[in-house]
Amino acid sequence: MKLLEYPDAEMMMMNLADTLAGELKNTLLTHETASLAVPGGTTPGPIFDSLCSVDLDWSRVKVMLTDERWVPETSDRSNTRLLRSRLLVDRAADAEYVPLYAEAETPEEKLPDLADAMEAALPISVCLLGMGADMHTASIFPGADQLDLALNGADRLVAMRAPGAPEPRITLSASVLNAAMNRHIVIIGPEKRAALEKAQTLSPQEAPVAAILNGTTVHWAEK
Repeated sequence: MKLLEYPDAEMMMMNLADTLAGELKNTLLTHETASLAVPGGTTPGPIFDSLCSVDLDWSRVKVMLTDERWVPETSDRSNTRLLRSRLLVDRAADAEYVPLYAEAETPEEKLPDLADAMEAALPISVCLLGMGADMHTASIFPGADQLDLALNGADRLVAMRAPGAPEPRITLSASVLNAAMNRHIVIIGPEKRAALEKAQTLSPQEAPVAAILNGTTVHWAEK
């Protein structure tokens, strides 16, 4: 794990957007396509605002989420909705979006189809992740019903239900995340920094983020 510290979150977001763009450009120099996997939530929004205007051949980039809540795109809790409003705009509107949601009552009904559609985007070229204070990453939560499968199984997509999560989730597994060519985690604040340090002393079952720290660059700003 490599830890990069920034004086403030604004500088971190701008720097990280440049880093992700550079990695995508480098991938496109040697590959026909590149793939970018990103989290939902509020933290990465400013990164998306900068990244979407970068001058690269977005028509050769496949964009996907690291995880999604099993809700329709019309929901305020939809990560897809965030991506469509803040990342898949401007120049990045030309990117191909690879969804992790399809209309069905449960994620299990659509899991095989979504996994098949995702194959062409693997291995991930550039992966950006967040981390919760509970040391989860993507939707790999401590105490989740399919935690062992997500951490140790061969499945690329896993349906997850976790204590405190109001709806089912679908998440990339640790095997897919660890296969990413470039991997970053972005966190803000002393609570997240303390959680990161704690995670390094725990097992992935206790701190799921520990499963993907090796080879990952963590970007942290105090505020």
